[in-house]
Amino acid sequence: MLVTGAARQLGGRFVRRIQRDPEVDRVIAVDAVVPGHHLGGAEFIQADIRQPTIARVLAESGADTVVHMDVTGTALGSGSRTTVKETNVIGTMQLLGACQKSPVVKRLVVKSSTNVYGSAPRDPAVFTEGTPPKSLPSGGFAKDTVEVEGYVRGFARRRPDVAVCVLRFANILGPTADSPLASYFSLPVLPTVFGYDPRLQFVHEDDVIDVLRIASHDPERGTLNSGTFNIAGDGVLLLSQCSRRLGRPTVPLLLPAVTWAGSLVRTLGMTDFSPEQIRLLTHGRVVSTVQMRETLGYKPKYTTAETFADFARSQGPGLLPPEVLSGAVDRIAALSKSGSGHPPTPSAN
Repeated sequence: MLVTGAARQLGGRFVRRIQRDPEVDRVIAVDAVVPGHHLGGAEFIQADIRQPTIARVLAESGADTVVHMDVTGTALGSGSRTTVKETNVIGTMQLLGACQKSPVVKRLVVKSSTNVYGSAPRDPAVFTEGTPPKSLPSGGFAKDTVEVEGYVRGFARRRPDVAVCVLRFANILGPTADSPLASYFSLPVLPTVFGYDPRLQFVHEDDVIDVLRIASHDPERGTLNSGTFNIAGDGVLLLSQCSRRLGRPTVPLLLPAVTWAGSLVRTLGMTDFSPEQIRLLTHGRVVSTVQMRETLGYKPKYTTAETFADFARSQGPGLLPPEVLSGAVDRIAALSKSGSGHPPTPSAN
């Protein structure tokens, strides 16, 4: 088995976990930089998947399964957004070209994202794997994933003998999560879009590892573990609920101001506050996970709420204790319902 993106925490965790499976004889871990974490007994090869040398690496490894995890929305170390895009798109093209030439590759697993659906005001309440987006992503990581999936579909047509599994993960969170949304929730104050409270879904990093492991097995079972699957924890959370559970106050801004704030935050290098991220924080996104359960046979260990709770614990206390922030929100709601601008008059009883 050959695994890309091994220098990232998630890739390293998968490499360490998959070695324990008795069906896996050998694991080749690949990345352009040397990992800062151990990879167990895996063989590490320093190679940039953007370069044609990945074809030689794959051919010499003799791997019959390729798990492509080097599709991400965040830079590694001092990397730039340009480097990330090139790795996502050009790197995927080079890797697929290498897979197409290999006579021994029988299974390809690609880590994708529910970002491919975009976020628009007329979106359906729930996206299924076959639902077309109302508005295709125009930039950032979301556009990268759309391009990546397009190349993967082309590869699947050219190599029908290879079982191809595309996993569209919801926003990945957990104690060590490295994603644009994790960076956003790490800000001391959360800028939000005035008048909107989007629905959000999360998937725990532990579930990500487990479902990747399931998808990477049994190539001889044909289409059972092939296809495209939404992966997310049960339930949804509103952005306002997330902020209260983190103990972080929000700053509601009009959309032009949010766009300006996003540019400022990006310039300071604090997080990837892209236009697509702003659309997500405006309109939200919810996906169906029926196929994940019925075809892959996987039930996540963590719900969306449990995933966020585990992430929140790793962040430490916010500026405001969650119970204080929740109480303040409830009092404001009571004031708005009274319609008088003054606290409700206490009952005589």
